[in-house]
Amino acid sequence: MNPNNAIEVKDVRKFFKVYYDKGHMLRERVIHLGRNKYERREVLKGISFNVRKGESVGLIGKNGCGKSTTLKLLTRILRPNGGEINIQGRVCSLIELGAGFHPDMSGRENIYINASIFGIKAKEVDRRLNDIIRFSELEDYIDNPVRTYSSGMYMRLAFSVAINVDADILLIDEILAVGDNSFQTKCFNKLKSLKDAGTTIVIVSHALGQIEKLCDRAIWIDEGVIREEGSARQICKKYLDVMEEARLERAEKEYQMQLEEEKKKRALEEEENKKKKEEAEKKQKEEEKQRKEELERQIKKQEEERIKNASCRNIAPQCSPDARRTGNGKIRFTEVLMVDKDGYKCTSFELGDSMTIRMKYESDIPGKPVNVVIGITRNDWIYCYGTSFQHVNGNFIVTQKNGEISITIQQLRLLQGKYTLETRLQDEEKNPYDYLNSIIDFEIVCKKKKEAGIFSMPYEWKTDDAQKQIGIIK
Repeated sequence: MNPNNAIEVKDVRKFFKVYYDKGHMLRERVIHLGRNKYERREVLKGISFNVRKGESVGLIGKNGCGKSTTLKLLTRILRPNGGEINIQGRVCSLIELGAGFHPDMSGRENIYINASIFGIKAKEVDRRLNDIIRFSELEDYIDNPVRTYSSGMYMRLAFSVAINVDADILLIDEILAVGDNSFQTKCFNKLKSLKDAGTTIVIVSHALGQIEKLCDRAIWIDEGVIREEGSARQICKKYLDVMEEARLERAEKEYQMQLEEEKKKRALEEEENKKKKEEAEKKQKEEEKQRKEELERQIKKQEEERIKNASCRNIAPQCSPDARRTGNGKIRFTEVLMVDKDGYKCTSFELGDSMTIRMKYESDIPGKPVNVVIGITRNDWIYCYGTSFQHVNGNFIVTQKNGEISITIQQLRLLQGKYTLETRLQDEEKNPYDYLNSIIDFEIVCKKKKEAGIFSMPYEWKTDDAQKQIGIIK
C-alpha cells in the first residue's frame, strides 16, 4: 500500500441476494424448495479509487447507486464479494444515526459504550467527557435515557463522540442532514477544522453545496461504477447538469406517453360514436367537444407546470447551484442578471460599489398588481438585507405582457463575505407568483477597511490631545 494513501479501493464488487419468498426454517426450505428463489442484485461492479492522507473526498450519485454500500465496505460493516480494500489509520464512522446507542441508558452511559466501539478506553473517555458533553450542548439532558431524545439530539451526541476519537479517517453518511441550522453550522465548521488538522474525510451527501465547500475531490458513482472523479465543484456541476437533463427527458417522455394515451382514447371513442344511432349524434358531438376542451385544459396545465419548473439556469446565467424555484407561475421571471456600475455581469464587488439587479418577466394576467421583493443572505444563513418595490414606493407595479424591473444599490455596505440573492414576484396578499431562492451567489471584498460584522457604518475617531480626526466619515 502506498504510504501516502489513507484508503485504497481496488476493483471492489458487491452484490446482494434478494429473495422473492425465503423460507427461514429448515423444514420450510426442504418442503418448499421453490420459495428460495432469489435475484442477484449487483450494487458495485468493480470500483477503484485512492484517498490520500489528509484529503477530503465526497461520494455523490443518485439513490441506489452504491454510495452508502461503499462507505459500509470501508467501515467493514459489509465485506466485498471481490476486490481489495486497504486502510491505514484509525477509522471513525458516522453511518447510521444513533447506531450503538442503548435506548434505556442515559446519554452519559452511551458515550462510554459508543466510544468503546471506536476502541477508546474508559480512562480516555473520562478525560474527554466534558468536551464531548459541551460540544453536544446536551448538559441538561445528558443523564436522561436516550429514548427520550429527538433525532437532532441523537445526532449531536453521536457526532460529539465521533469527533473526539482523534481518528485518522472519518467516514460520514448524510449525518449533517439532521439537527437545527446552528448545530449544522457548528458541525460543518468542526469538520473544516478536522480537515485542516490533517484528518482524512470521506462523506456521502446529497447536499452538493456542503460537498463543494468541504471536499477537495468528488467521486461520482453511477449504477455501481465510477462515472467520473475530479475537483468537487467541477464534478458537482456536471452531476447537476446530468440530473437536470434526465429530469427533463423523463418529463418529456411522460408528456408524450400521456398524449399518446389520450390520442388512442379519443380514436376509440370516435369509433364507438360512429356506431351510435342518428338521434344520439348531437349528444355525441357535444361530448366530443367537452373532451377536446378538457384535453386542451390538461395540455395548458402541463405547459404551465413545465414553465413553472423550468431550470433556474435558463433564466439566470449566474445561477447558484443551490437555486430553487416555487410559485404558481402566472407571472414569472424570464431573466435575472447581476451587473456592476458599468453594466457588466459581475458577482464580485468591493465595499461601497454599486450593484444593479435586472429582472425581466412575462405575465399571463397583464394588468394585475405585483410586488417585487429581493433579499440578501450570508452563506452562514444570516438574513442581511431585504426590500420591496411596494414598501419603498407605496404602490404596486401594474404588470404588462412582458416587462423589465431593476434595482440599483448605490453603495454596498455589506462587509467581506459570501452572500446569496433571492427575488420573488408576489401578489397583494404576499402569495408568490414566482420565487427564486438562492438564485445568485456573490461576494464582497474589503481591500482597505478592516471592520467586523455584517455591514459597514459611518464613523470617525478622535483623540483628546490634538482633536485630530482619525478614520473615515461616510
